[in-house]
Amino acid sequence: MTETPVATLKMVTLDCADPEASASFWSSLLGWSVVHAEKDYAMLQGPSSALGFGRVDDYQPAPWPNAHGSKQFHFDLAVEDLDSAATAAVELGATLPDEQPGETWRVLLDPAGHPFCLTNAANWG
Repeated sequence: MTETPVATLKMVTLDCADPEASASFWSSLLGWSVVHAEKDYAMLQGPSSALGFGRVDDYQPAPWPNAHGSKQFHFDLAVEDLDSAATAAVELGATLPDEQPGETWRVLLDPAGHPFCLTNAANWG
């Protein structure tokens, strides 16, 4: 593909019951630094991307083995312009739900219904 991509993968965020404990485990396993940790959210920084952990009330891990193959995560994608990137994603087959978390993010659904987030690339440094 020679075309300029719409977005760059900056972070994968995992649902969990205890973000601080998850961050501690993955930091030790991967050797990545914990750059944020609190009750509801934690984040590690790796060499080229980040790994986030978001607390979900009544979190239930995906069973293993799992006949349905269910998993619990989403991508955070860095873009230059939220509105034009959201428009491009919709043109590629994504859906832009009416409910949004604020002005700095756009949550979209891929064609299979998986949520992913667009955020301003400038926020990633």
